Amino acid sequence: MRLIFRHLGRRKGAVALAIGLKFLGSVFELLLPYIFEHIIDDVVPARELTRVVLWGLTMFAAAILCRTFNVMANRRAVNNAHHISYEIRQALFEKTVNLSGAQFDAVGLPSLISRMTSDSYNVQTAVQQLQSLCVRAPIMLLGGVLVAMLMDLRLSLVLLVLLPVLIAVILLVSSRGIPLYAGVQQKLDSVVRIMRESITGIRVVKALSKEDYEKRRFGEANEAMTRSDIQAATVMAFPGPFMQLCLNAGLALVVFLGAGRVNRGLIKPGVILAFLTYFNMITMGVMGVNRIFVSLSKASASADRIDAVLRLDTHRPPVAEAAPEQTEDFIRFEHVDFSYGADSTEQEGFAGESREKALENLSFSLGRGQSLGIIGPTGCGKTTVINLLMGFYEPDAGRILLEGRDLRSYDKDALRRRFGAAFQNDMVFRDSLRGNIDFGRGLEEDAIRAAAEDAMAAEFIDDLPEGLDYAAAIKGANLSGGQKQRLLVARALAAKPEILVLDDSSSALDYRTDAAMRQAIRAHHPEATLILIAQRVSSVMQLDKILVLDNGRCIGLGSHEELMERCPAYKEICEIQMGDMS
Repeated sequence: MRLIFRHLGRRKGAVALAIGLKFLGSVFELLLPYIFEHIIDDVVPARELTRVVLWGLTMFAAAILCRTFNVMANRRAVNNAHHISYEIRQALFEKTVNLSGAQFDAVGLPSLISRMTSDSYNVQTAVQQLQSLCVRAPIMLLGGVLVAMLMDLRLSLVLLVLLPVLIAVILLVSSRGIPLYAGVQQKLDSVVRIMRESITGIRVVKALSKEDYEKRRFGEANEAMTRSDIQAATVMAFPGPFMQLCLNAGLALVVFLGAGRVNRGLIKPGVILAFLTYFNMITMGVMGVNRIFVSLSKASASADRIDAVLRLDTHRPPVAEAAPEQTEDFIRFEHVDFSYGADSTEQEGFAGESREKALENLSFSLGRGQSLGIIGPTGCGKTTVINLLMGFYEPDAGRILLEGRDLRSYDKDALRRRFGAAFQNDMVFRDSLRGNIDFGRGLEEDAIRAAAEDAMAAEFIDDLPEGLDYAAAIKGANLSGGQKQRLLVARALAAKPEILVLDDSSSALDYRTDAAMRQAIRAHHPEATLILIAQRVSSVMQLDKILVLDNGRCIGLGSHEELMERCPAYKEICEIQMGDMS
């Protein structure tokens, strides 16, 4: 709830206005039965038309003011709730894009999506009710009890006996509801995860005729969430019928006792009518308090989930670096160890999954303007090298130096601006081809065109009627695999990066196109330090250095000729692939 009150405090003026308007509207609503009682018991018996009209107009004016203030307050409350919800979603998105790789892995994409959608909606609903129902319900409850006591203390004893019982029930049930709703949101994370996996991989699902399997998998997660939701709703629904029963019994008792007092001349008929109206107001107040606790139970669980992400420290202090080391190496890995899941995020409320080492005692160096190819079997740690070099993760042991400085001493944004990267399975956005290459960097048309030509993307772009204005679908669904890869390489080249990273970015290209693209990069970007991950030996054999990985360990480092002599694993790969190519 700290998150909610923090954001309410930032809009305290607008929130105070909404609460003030709601207070005035509720006060005028509370006055209506009192005016009505006065008209019945005092004005009408006097048989003075002027007084009847005057008090009638007074009651009408109070009703109009009640309606006007309530409508204005509700509109203000809705407006404030939407603005606060917007601010929370914006802050959560900004935090998400700045999470480290380890933090992102620990929280999980499905959980981030549900926090951005379902949790933020629960918070929005609670914020709205805090400004409206949380004002009206207590006024109806406490104000109704106070006025009823002033009108007839003995009849009010019925209320004074019932209210402590009802409030105790609400508090008891709400204390159980918050953890139950937190469990519901966790189950929702699983539903979102499975739904996202199934939709993203729908072609694989259909190709293998696994629709029924995916339906069962989703159904199990959906059923678990539904059971959890029903359990929470059942617990939170208990006070409603119980309170209704108690209040109806109390109302019947008030009618019985009030009728006796009217017959004995102890109170006037208008009093009992007004008292019944106040009793109904008190009933609505109690039911409103119950609704508030249900909503706040959901919102409290959701707000805590959102706040847990917002509290993650994404601005870790850089490692102090007195002066760069004197070295000819541009990039150097020194005895680097790394394991996914080994991160302090686990201490911040997220479960990091410990895994075996992805890299172990890795050391190599690369000079400025040189090229490095990384090759090895699937899962050997090739992409992990890039993740560490670009600062997405930090090594568990050892260090990575760039121009003689520890990589952790660099500002992350400044560091990554030096890179141009095309990752494996990278994202093509729903935008024009020009927009996908530019990606909001404001590049010149000549730079975009040159990058497309170097990436061999101009071949297919020029064949399109719209050219660079051709609209790519979500995830590039209207482009072939090779076209998407060339588009991604063009994006990496467009800003003339200092370090060019190509992570298996030519796997869908034919040998001719792959060779032509590598030749164009060497010719037009000679100053860029190139790191290329590939499965084909032909893609890396002309590079200055080749790093051969196996199970996260370096088993070979050198030129193609050197590795053919000293690295049996590399020689075997070459013989197999060259044989297939012949």
